[in-house]
Amino acid sequence: MADIVFLAGATGAVGTALIPFLKAAGYTIYGSTRTTEGAKKLENAGISPVVVDVFNASALSDALCKIRPQSVIHQLTDLPRGLDPAQMKQAVVNNARIRNEGTRNLVEAAKAAGSRRLVAQSIAWAYRAGAKPYLETSPLDMEAPEPRSVSVNGVVALERWVLTVPELEGTVLRYGQIYGPGTGADTPAGASPLHVEAAAAAALLALQRSHGGTYNIAEDQAEVSSEKAKRELGWSPSMRQADGA
Repeated sequence: MADIVFLAGATGAVGTALIPFLKAAGYTIYGSTRTTEGAKKLENAGISPVVVDVFNASALSDALCKIRPQSVIHQLTDLPRGLDPAQMKQAVVNNARIRNEGTRNLVEAAKAAGSRRLVAQSIAWAYRAGAKPYLETSPLDMEAPEPRSVSVNGVVALERWVLTVPELEGTVLRYGQIYGPGTGADTPAGASPLHVEAAAAAALLALQRSHGGTYNIAEDQAEVSSEKAKRELGWSPSMRQADGA
C-alpha cells in the first residue's frame, strides 16, 4: 500500500505545485484547506481534501489520527498574492503565528497520529548579515529590529518545532523568494530566487531522501548556498514537474 502523506497548505502556491510530484511518485495524498472552495480544488486535483484550521489543535489532531499519515508536509503560509505591500504589515504577523502556533499544532497532531517524518517550509532570508553565500550553519538574525524580528522569530519557532521532536524525522527547507505559476510573481526577484516547481521538487526529495536537518533551496548565484541540497538530496534548481524528481 502506498505511503500516506498529509499536505498542510495544499491549496497554496507550493502545495499546488507539489501535488503532481507526489501523485507521480505514488503517494496517497490528503490535503488541508480551510474552505469548501479549496476542498473542491483539491478534489479536482485528484486528492482527498481535509477541511481544517491549523489553529484548531483538537480538530487537526482528530483529522490526522483518522488519516494516520506516515509523513506530513508543512507548506502553510498566510501571505497575500504577489506579496502586496498594502497587506504585508498584517500578513507578516499572521505568517509568524502560523510558523509558531500552527507548526506546534501540526507537530503535536503528527505525533498523535504516529507519523514518522515532517518536512516544513522555511525561508532563506532570515540570516544575520555576514559572509556570503550563507550556509545552513550561518546564524539567523536573532537580534533584528522590528518589523524584521517578527519574521525571524517566526522562523526560529518553526524550525525549533520541526527539528527538536524526537518522535519525528524533521526536515526544514529554507526556500528563496518564490516565483512562477500561482505565486503572483512571473519572473525571478530577490537575492535568492526560486521557481515554485523547483521548491515543490525539493519537498518531494526531502520526503524521500532526507534524514532530517536544514537545507537552503534557491537558484544558483543566490545569496545562499544550496550545495548541501544538491549533494544530499540530488536537488537541482532547474527541476520542474515534467522532469520528475
